[in-house]
Amino acid sequence: MTEDLQKAALRAQQTEITEWALYTELSKKMPESNAKVLRKIADEEQKHYEFWKKITKKEIKPQRMLVLWYLLLARVLGIIFAIRLRESGERGAQKKYRGLMEVKGIEKLIVDEERHEQALIAILKDERLDYAGSIVLGLNDALVELTGALAGFTLALRDPRIVAMAGMITGFAAALSMAASGYFQSKEDGTKNPIKSAVYTGVAYIIVVILLIVPYLVFTNVYAALGITLSIAVLIIAGYTMYISVARNLSFGRRFLEMAAISLTVAAVSFCFGLVLNHFFGI
Repeated sequence: MTEDLQKAALRAQQTEITEWALYTELSKKMPESNAKVLRKIADEEQKHYEFWKKITKKEIKPQRMLVLWYLLLARVLGIIFAIRLRESGERGAQKKYRGLMEVKGIEKLIVDEERHEQALIAILKDERLDYAGSIVLGLNDALVELTGALAGFTLALRDPRIVAMAGMITGFAAALSMAASGYFQSKEDGTKNPIKSAVYTGVAYIIVVILLIVPYLVFTNVYAALGITLSIAVLIIAGYTMYISVARNLSFGRRFLEMAAISLTVAAVSFCFGLVLNHFFGI
């Protein structure tokens, strides 16, 4: 075996043992329905590690810091997100495997990586994704409605403190309204827990309200506050769109541009409406 081939095999071996450690640890922290799936994935990774070990004749330890990082992601953002993110990175490793086609038995390894793991990941359950629709309902409505309202308040009132107060009142009332809508929608569908749907929708809305109003409490220039608020709105859209795109294996660009365009367009229209009202009432 050449030196380059040996190095590539060692990298592949470490990837497999790190995956084994990650999925083994995740399986200990998850409900049995998820744990069973993760143990199957871990078994596959263990077999792949043994395959490379026979070739390299070396023992390799998992990358513990990497394992801890993905465990943290799984706890905060959900198991599906963490695994999808890890698997998206591993596709690069699979290309490296194809560069090792001269190694006897590598074809089966590639088939295993591409077939078994994706099939197993597809049946994992995560409540965050089950209620993603409720979260999106809260986020979308808050981003569109509140950015529009704040833009209108900015020009109509021109006082950051008053704009913040008006935004808080509007946002809090709207959050309760959206939570109620989420409750009744879920109850009508009969597919999810109505109370959980209401909580996810309402909490998502309130979080967005707080983030969008903070600039008006920090900056004395109302227009600077509006600019920061719109920037925060775009970052929220980007962050959640990335989360859903990774977790559900969807395209990021189109979803992000669509949400951002809608929110910013509503803000622009509301800003102009505020200008009209300001002129009409002579405030």
